[in-house]
Amino acid sequence: MTFTLGFVMIGLLLVGMALTGSVLRRLPLSAAMVYIVVGLALGPLGIGLIQLDPLEDGGLLERVTEIVVIISLFTAGLKLRVSIRDQMWILTLRLAFIAMAITVGLVTLVGVVALGLPVGMAILLGAILAPTDPVLAADVQVRNPEDRNLLRFSLTSEAGLNDGTAFPFVMLGLGVVGLHHLGDAGWRWLSIDVVWAVVAGLGVGALLGSAVGYLVIYLRRVHRETIGLDDYLSLGLIALSYGTALLIHSYGFLAVFAAGLAVRRIESRSTSDSNASEMRIPASVDDEEHEDASHPENAPAYMTAAVLHFNEQIERIGSTAVVVLVGAMLSMRYLHVDAIWFLPLLLLGIRPLSVLLALLGSGVPASERRLIAWFGVRGIGSIYYLTYAIEHDLPAPYAEELTAMVLSIVAVSIIAHGISVTPLMAWYERRQERRRGSGQRESSRAS
Repeated sequence: MTFTLGFVMIGLLLVGMALTGSVLRRLPLSAAMVYIVVGLALGPLGIGLIQLDPLEDGGLLERVTEIVVIISLFTAGLKLRVSIRDQMWILTLRLAFIAMAITVGLVTLVGVVALGLPVGMAILLGAILAPTDPVLAADVQVRNPEDRNLLRFSLTSEAGLNDGTAFPFVMLGLGVVGLHHLGDAGWRWLSIDVVWAVVAGLGVGALLGSAVGYLVIYLRRVHRETIGLDDYLSLGLIALSYGTALLIHSYGFLAVFAAGLAVRRIESRSTSDSNASEMRIPASVDDEEHEDASHPENAPAYMTAAVLHFNEQIERIGSTAVVVLVGAMLSMRYLHVDAIWFLPLLLLGIRPLSVLLALLGSGVPASERRLIAWFGVRGIGSIYYLTYAIEHDLPAPYAEELTAMVLSIVAVSIIAHGISVTPLMAWYERRQERRRGSGQRESSRAS
């Protein structure tokens, strides 16, 4: 009966979201907020239909969140059509590396001084909470291929990259705890876990994304083959990049993000902005309807648009499932009292300070800098890193404490950012319109 009732609840949730999706976009709410409330209602704090414990079911949760995150990272890479040589990427590197390191350092300091955690556990807490979420930040990500908005690009690219750059700090925390070999004076961690794993992960993803992308486009342009199976192409490239990266002991998260960037780069080098933006995917792919898929000029844009469309659908379903599970895992056992003061400190103190320091001298306007600082959503990536650490045999008392802190922070972050995203982005868009209007008036007077 419980299994059958689960189907009914899932059906009601999905149908309800399909019917109310357009309404939610106009309200100061996000879909993730609804999902986490549904999870609360189905979990121990509600009717108890879902009984899931992060400590006992960590292996399952690790795999589920891992799949959702890699799909989301590939999708984030596909969305970014800005040239890799563009100066905007410098902001991404600052956020993904410098802001990441500062956040981990500050959380570590607070963890040791105020929470009484051992240094290794404090580093681990910082690494788990530092990355921003590419899955739940969809409302502030780039909206179309020619979107060059600084705020949207920065948040999309940061979320895509820093889920991978958090891994070295996770390994450092595990190493200090004694669950991972760091080498004498940390030489192994620096050479393997930092330099090799980051460079190799990005390299293998870029190589495989480029190779598969060029091969598919060649077959479509020259032989009119490999048309109509873009879902296989998407999942296959994600699995190939991720698996290969893990085989050579590098970071698979960085590999799938780089693979998505590589596929988009192939398209951008051979397609105009307007063509990429206007490309539509037909409902079927028979001979009359798939001319764009094999057209010499349109094939790259068609391939990228089709893969992105499929990935966004899978990402949405996966994020729904995980956020419901996050809500269902919340119980009195995992409501950490220290989260009452730590969460505001993280979102209103540590995150803004890390962004401020990372972007010093960058020329980013204060309004954009404040929004970048605020929209550091904590979510599915943090749940993955938490379960990854648990599965590496964290001592039970510390595993429970970290679980309570992370679940509390993720849940509140989803709600706080979900409430604020609609009014803040509406304010930001109005401000952008006024800027463009002022610029046009000044240009007309000068001419």
